[in-house]
Amino acid sequence: MKHPVIALLIAFTILSIGCETGLQRARIRNNPTTFCNPLNISYRFMIRENPESPSRREAADPSVVMYKGDYYLFASKSGGYWWSPDMSRWNFVAMDTLPSEDYAPTVAVMGDTMLFKASSWDSTAAMYLSTDPKYGKWRKINSFFPNWDPDFFVDDDRRLYFYWGCSPNDPIRGVELDPNNNFKAHGKPVDLFKSDTRSHGWENVGDDNQVLDGPRPPEVSGPWIEGPWMTKHAGAYYLQYAAPGTEYASYADGVYIGEKPLGPFRYAPYNPVCFKPRGFIQGAGHGCTFTDRYGNYWRAATNRISVKHMFERRLGIFPAGFDADGVMSTHTVLGDYPIRLPDGIRAFGKSTFAGWMLLSYGKRAEVSSSLPGFEPEKTFDEDIRTYWAAASGGKKEWISVDLGNECTVNAIQVNFAEHGTGLYGRVPGKCHLYKLLYSKDGKTWGILVDRSKPHEDLTHDYFELEVPITARFIRLANIGVPDGSLAVSGLRVFGNAGGEKPSAVEGFTVTRDAKDPRHAVVSWKPVPRADGVILRFGVAPDKLVLHYQVQDADSLHVRALNRGVAYYFTVDGFNGSGYTEGGKILQLR
Repeated sequence: MKHPVIALLIAFTILSIGCETGLQRARIRNNPTTFCNPLNISYRFMIRENPESPSRREAADPSVVMYKGDYYLFASKSGGYWWSPDMSRWNFVAMDTLPSEDYAPTVAVMGDTMLFKASSWDSTAAMYLSTDPKYGKWRKINSFFPNWDPDFFVDDDRRLYFYWGCSPNDPIRGVELDPNNNFKAHGKPVDLFKSDTRSHGWENVGDDNQVLDGPRPPEVSGPWIEGPWMTKHAGAYYLQYAAPGTEYASYADGVYIGEKPLGPFRYAPYNPVCFKPRGFIQGAGHGCTFTDRYGNYWRAATNRISVKHMFERRLGIFPAGFDADGVMSTHTVLGDYPIRLPDGIRAFGKSTFAGWMLLSYGKRAEVSSSLPGFEPEKTFDEDIRTYWAAASGGKKEWISVDLGNECTVNAIQVNFAEHGTGLYGRVPGKCHLYKLLYSKDGKTWGILVDRSKPHEDLTHDYFELEVPITARFIRLANIGVPDGSLAVSGLRVFGNAGGEKPSAVEGFTVTRDAKDPRHAVVSWKPVPRADGVILRFGVAPDKLVLHYQVQDADSLHVRALNRGVAYYFTVDGFNGSGYTEGGKILQLR
């Protein structure tokens, strides 16, 4: 060709729009067997509350129930709710009959009726009933007393109880309701419990629970004790609650246990029961426990971003359950890696992890352009709070990652961020348009995913491959964005790198703080070939249900312990080729 510049432009155009140039087109599984947190639902841009409100997406404070064979998911400030036949495909029901702009909605099923209530201080706060929620048909009931962070619980004898609480000072409260008397209170409300930061390290505020009891900075009013949720298991009542605050990585759920719905309740020494302070998505508080169609327990929880606004949040669903001793727990280890969808009865402790490791962490990236402070490596640092942003949202923008060697790729998750957006509310017709390409040599490319046609506005797209591919390079070629610049917080590639797993962790020590038993320091020698370690701990060698995911460090200051409780610790290693469990468990008295 006589004009090499034109030739280069043509080649770039072919690549940027994702035309297949040699490799076989990948096949995406239409009925996936896995999902990946954060949950891939249509997170809405928040409605503009005042001129200073930043454009950002949010969903939080989930309530999930099964009703007539389908799963129903309600979340704060979403303008509606979702239903799903399989916990994979979530269908949105736009709703202006319900107060779906209010916070912390709760739902329960009583006979053939679904009950709904959201937070409100209004003296005319109402609840709603439906026998056809899939089509948005609800009936309003007035004269319901005001509250914040409500929760319905229907006992086995069909008696209905109501819990609420969201405050740095007030307790979680409960009362019985009378369905035969317009759902009014039956008896007086009961104060159930408050925070106890001097005994419960995990209730202290801060990303690492580092703002301890005593005088606090003026901007810190917590901990907020909030989000109650009741679950009955084996005759006992497990009243769950969240602390210390939704904007912290340490946001978690704990539990008190009683023999009656309104107590008295005793604190579970193994708390918290849902805890995820590290990883791509952090925080796992203000959640709900529900069962799937097979009777397996799951927990939906609130994950924080809290960059553009404190209430910038997402949702995650994790396997949960009770062991033979009645210990409640949520399995959040690698909880933002692919998780197997329910397909039958699951024995407690049986892993739902798909076995596909993260291949893209810390890998070299190339991009079409970058804005200052939003460099491409931030797409691969395993932190949803940081992201790469291109100079524009146009077709010329792209980002590519080199996995280092040819790898087996089973799934990809694309996490978009909002940069320079000015959208508020649900905006019909707006979504990310793009293609994903793959290559073995960086020269010959095939189509991995084609999202070039208008589709549902999904910003945490997850694709499971029907047949794994072999690739070294993955590229996202932009076609259009809803608004602002193309921005990606995580282009996450899952599969197997084909190398060696990490060595077993050595030089592992743990020391409890003599002055403050809520604290311990854990250290270990650098682990050959590891991308990071998982520090697991709990109240017995067979109950190591809590964890921290640690990368780029060989020690950790743990501040989430309970006074008067002995603990056991171990450290596992992981990389793109597999997971190596710790060979030693240390007791900490």
